[in-house]
Amino acid sequence: MIGLVDYIFLISLSSIWAILLTNIILAISGYIYYLKSLKFKDEKLKEFPFVSILIPAHNEGKVIGKTVESLLLLDYPIDKMELIVINDNSSDNSKEILENIKNRYRNYNFTIINTDNITGGKGKSNALNIGYQISKGEYIAIYDADNTPEKTALRYLIQTIVKDEKLGAVIGKFRTRNKHKNILTKFINIETLSFQWIAQAGRKQLLGLCTIPGTNFVLRRSTIEKLGGWDTKAIAEDTEISFRIYKMGQRITYVPQSVTWEQEPETVNVWIKQRTRWVKGNIYVLVKYITNLFKGKQNRVLFDILYFFSVYFLFLTSVVLSDIIFILGIFKIVTINIPFDFFTIWILSYILFVIQVSITLSMEKGESNLSNIFLVGLMYFTYSQMWLFVAIKGMVGYFSDAIHKREVKWYKTERF
Repeated sequence: MIGLVDYIFLISLSSIWAILLTNIILAISGYIYYLKSLKFKDEKLKEFPFVSILIPAHNEGKVIGKTVESLLLLDYPIDKMELIVINDNSSDNSKEILENIKNRYRNYNFTIINTDNITGGKGKSNALNIGYQISKGEYIAIYDADNTPEKTALRYLIQTIVKDEKLGAVIGKFRTRNKHKNILTKFINIETLSFQWIAQAGRKQLLGLCTIPGTNFVLRRSTIEKLGGWDTKAIAEDTEISFRIYKMGQRITYVPQSVTWEQEPETVNVWIKQRTRWVKGNIYVLVKYITNLFKGKQNRVLFDILYFFSVYFLFLTSVVLSDIIFILGIFKIVTINIPFDFFTIWILSYILFVIQVSITLSMEKGESNLSNIFLVGLMYFTYSQMWLFVAIKGMVGYFSDAIHKREVKWYKTERF
């Protein structure tokens, strides 16, 4: 006879498989988008619009120099761009590094804003608002302080957005600059590629949706003005502003030809802190929009709301419950009466995971190799399980902050 434990176990398994199947569909859709993107043509504009590039930076002395110089040397007319670095309440040598670069690039439109603990030090959203207020560009480009974009990155984004007035933003691809550092950075490299081809390209192909990442994207100035800038309470400001862009009826598209290289965490401790911030930030966005689900036009983001809910609540809960029941069943503490071959179900889910990630790797030159396929198989037991810990930590942290009415603090990723 099937009891309560059996029903919980069955619902948990069904939820896990629903997410896995959704992701495999998105991975296939991402591959279709990839094939279409191969037809991308570099059509240089006859007239280039003025672009303001913003770089929010807090204690980024280890990386800011390389980032600024790579942006100043982009394949874009120097009289049609300005670079604004918001050196946000830094206590390291960032100011000296930036001043030195400015003296060497006197012919460039390069502005440094040095904030203190009164005007700044309040997170990325606040820093972006400070930079945006003095910017002059018709378009606003955002790059993180650890980025080295390829020379064509900005131009590819601009030539895409100027051709379609319905676009509120265009996003490019980010790659892992330090992927060979250790096994963690190799895992992150696979994860970021998988995310972009599944969640960005896949959703774009299937549903016309994609989400602004933290870097390598361009927004229309008119769009930012209508939105009133960035939400300073959002520590996942990229996801939050994406939802507002869709809510106002504009679209976002993905341009994988526009590539920037960024530094990823090299230690588990830094990775946990960064990912916990992501989880807390995305839950903030989820709660914000679920509570206003039926107010205004939000049809386009309904899938994203459900998808985020599934990933951060339903999937997490299902994995934890199914694991607990499965372990208790092994030790005969509870009895599972569902007539399934659980080992076969587990093997199939593992194969499905490897397939969907392998599909995404096949779209990147040099990434679809036996070494990476082996790492994908290993990720299932290691890196993916670490995400469970991070998701729980982020959820507990978010609701603890909400209950105690603590101000959410933005954690800056440590550089190496």
